[in-house]
Amino acid sequence: MPEYTRALVWFRRDLRDFDHAALFHALKHARQVVCAFIFDREILDALPDASDRRVAFIHASVGELQQALQARGGGLVVRYGVARNEIVQLAAEFQADAVFFNHDDDPAALARDAAVEAALHCRGIAAHHYKDAVIFEREEVLTASGTPFSVFTPYKNAWLKMLTPFCLQAYPVDAYAGRLAAQSTAVPSLQEMGFAPAGLAALKLPAGMAGGARLFDEFLQRIDRYQETRDFPAVKGVSYLSAHLRFGTVSIRQLAAAAWQAGGRGAQTWLSELIWRDFYHQILWHRPDVASGHSFKRQHDALPWPNPPGHFAAWCDARTGYPLVDAAMRQLNQTGYMHNRLRMITASFLTKDLLVEWRLGERYFADRLLDYDLAANSGGWQWAASVGCDAQPWFRIFNPVTQSEKFDPQGRFIRRYLPELAAVPDSFIHAPWTLPAREQARTGVIIGRTYPAPIVDHAVQRVRALALFKTAAPAGSA
Repeated sequence: MPEYTRALVWFRRDLRDFDHAALFHALKHARQVVCAFIFDREILDALPDASDRRVAFIHASVGELQQALQARGGGLVVRYGVARNEIVQLAAEFQADAVFFNHDDDPAALARDAAVEAALHCRGIAAHHYKDAVIFEREEVLTASGTPFSVFTPYKNAWLKMLTPFCLQAYPVDAYAGRLAAQSTAVPSLQEMGFAPAGLAALKLPAGMAGGARLFDEFLQRIDRYQETRDFPAVKGVSYLSAHLRFGTVSIRQLAAAAWQAGGRGAQTWLSELIWRDFYHQILWHRPDVASGHSFKRQHDALPWPNPPGHFAAWCDARTGYPLVDAAMRQLNQTGYMHNRLRMITASFLTKDLLVEWRLGERYFADRLLDYDLAANSGGWQWAASVGCDAQPWFRIFNPVTQSEKFDPQGRFIRRYLPELAAVPDSFIHAPWTLPAREQARTGVIIGRTYPAPIVDHAVQRVRALALFKTAAPAGSA
């Protein structure tokens, strides 16, 4: 690579000043480096909610990133506009010889980046881009025949065989930090961009690099118990780092290295979750059509989902009458977060119990999840709906009551988000419609009045779901 007089680093979903691939390479190959972030109107103008927590999270993280770069003697130029135009203009304004950025494999981002690279090329400005958000990307992990994996366990085994300490080494940004240019502009306020200032308040999730580091340090103290606690939403068992991974305020290499080196069942189970993330990202790279609503298993594209009137709205509004499902939806609606086990349960319930097509649920999560990631969200929804990458047959259907009994046995999570059920005894909390009339009167929990009756009968809907999927099952399958 040639040596450049001045380079521009374009920050996107990588809001940190350490172990950063594009930043390191720019610093190494240019005598001076200007850093920039664009609040992209092509993305922001399409958001339906002025209180979108993601914008607040990004805004706080960008402010912290600017301060961190300034502390190194550099800075961060921040603009609010159309990113594909702003970056080209900034490169010209600062007379940059090259622009450096990290990969984003969402189809819309790839199209944007290709347009930026073409515009830069027309101006004689080089573009360099790097893997940074995952450990292995795109075509790095393939089958022996050179094709993409479509089932997780074989992918995981191949992934682990490829893993070496070199793959997890941090990029030594500190070694060249003296080349950062002290160029900064004011960060536009949320109000100036049309967003409410308190969007992040309900979640109580610390933003930025400091927030990610704090959560990671806390998780390392309990990682040994991760295997035993991760499926219980009332227990502090998971890492709560998904939003930080999404926006790059933590380093995936640092996280994977900690899990790999720690050993133990808890750390290895958590490493598997990080591998799932890589798996879904490579699926998106090889099958970008899944991002536009197509099923990974193409035969399921034409499934005749009944979409009964009112069922989707009841699910969105936490009015299904199944407490764990409703509590999970309230957690999402109130905080922008949902526990991973509950994501599987609610997705299964929408598709297999309510018989509503998975695309509606996927879009609802996309609009509300703080940690929304296109690859993981699409992959997870298709897995739950049995139309995606799944080694299990399509007739796996979660029972919402038994899942509730198993993973929230005392109803602690249910009562946290459904206080109207607080007085229901543990023995009835998972199926309050079985509460005798006398007990309903005593507790003040009147099914059908203070809390909804079940919108469907699980046993009946299971039969209907099996019949639905049989319409698309390959001949001879059972």
